[in-house]
Amino acid sequence: MHDDTIAAIATPLGEGGLAVVRVSGPRALAIGDLSFQPAGQSSRKPSAALTHTVQFGKIVREGQVIDEVLLAVLRAPRTFTREDTVEISCHGGLLPAKLVLDTLLANGARPAEPGEFTKRAFLNGRLDLAQAEAVADLIHSRTELALTAANEQLAGKLSQRINRLRDDLMHTLAHVEAHIDFPDEDIAPDTKHQLLQRLEHGIAFMDELLRTADEGQILRRGIRTAIVGRPNAGKSSLLNQLLGRDRAIVSHIPGTTRDTIEETANIRGLPVVFIDTAGLRESQDEIELEGIRRSRESLAQAELILHVLDASDVLGESDQQHLSEFSGKKRILVRNKSDLPAKLVLPQNPGPVVNVCCTSGQGIESLKDAIKALVWAGEIKAEMLQVAINSRHQDALNRARTVTRQAADALRTDATLELVAMDLRIAANAVGEIVGKTTTEDLLDSIFSQFCIGK
Repeated sequence: MHDDTIAAIATPLGEGGLAVVRVSGPRALAIGDLSFQPAGQSSRKPSAALTHTVQFGKIVREGQVIDEVLLAVLRAPRTFTREDTVEISCHGGLLPAKLVLDTLLANGARPAEPGEFTKRAFLNGRLDLAQAEAVADLIHSRTELALTAANEQLAGKLSQRINRLRDDLMHTLAHVEAHIDFPDEDIAPDTKHQLLQRLEHGIAFMDELLRTADEGQILRRGIRTAIVGRPNAGKSSLLNQLLGRDRAIVSHIPGTTRDTIEETANIRGLPVVFIDTAGLRESQDEIELEGIRRSRESLAQAELILHVLDASDVLGESDQQHLSEFSGKKRILVRNKSDLPAKLVLPQNPGPVVNVCCTSGQGIESLKDAIKALVWAGEIKAEMLQVAINSRHQDALNRARTVTRQAADALRTDATLELVAMDLRIAANAVGEIVGKTTTEDLLDSIFSQFCIGK
């Protein structure tokens, strides 16, 4: 489907043992021939080599040796893109990989756009759109649960269910359109009952998938959690304990944290993005005021708040103000310094409260349990990981559910069948968007632009 050949570095930039440069397209083997010089009797030029073999040699440009490499020859259609592909393993480091890529570009390849290899895999029928998105999820996974969910989607578990749903909608649409073509024949009561049953089953199935949306988004991007409180309550110490390493500077001097610090941790299998904020207080220091302003921004975006309080001190006026201010958000009150004589008295029904000691680590495991319980209801089941939808899927299913409900209500009240058919066609198209059976160039550009170059 493409008449040009693309190339890109497929491994992260930086120093390392190896780097991989990928080439895909109709001229991949020819460009490989121009760039690669075999070494040894058994090594071959890419065009002369058998598929799925590795050749040893050198990348040469204008007679100059660039690097000693291994070159994998992968002939269509048994490749990721279903196009002829060459993958070159060269020495790691920014310069060797860049010079190998420059050689390929000089010999006729063009630079790949973000996600273009996976986009070609989709356009050439190797993956559907939901599976293609799972490739990005796999790369960006930050916990084993997120990795499992991405692998399940890549294996087609979600796509299978979406395709069954779309097939049911199309089957119902075919029945309705058949009666439109023969208006003299009314829909028999038992047939109408069966069609309504099928639509209600489809709506229930959409509801089941939509219930996984929140969890799916947590697995993919994590939950943003702001650590807040007055200066010296122990916010930075708490961050270090949750991360298991010293990330933030800890000092008895109030106002040590001048900027927000973001780090992701694996909390009971869930990616949690912790944001250590500057202590919330009145200040005349210009730098600290900027830190407090940024803290306020982080609080506005946070989905969970860990409000750290000093258990060895009485509840101050600012503490009471913050308790009231954050009451509308998901929140856990963290009573730090629980090893000291307790003076803190909390108001009635403040929500989840966990006692910790950030110097010894006491109570940190209980806090992790509380975080998981607050953001993820119930047990994390393997069946849910198979179909955890993302925000794009959620939008498509919401649109499909709305018009499917309209179609069912219209059919039940004997409305014009043309209206029922129109709603069912819209629903089937919306569901088809999830796997790419109905799509637009703008949608594809939006999805694949989020991929890294080389994937």
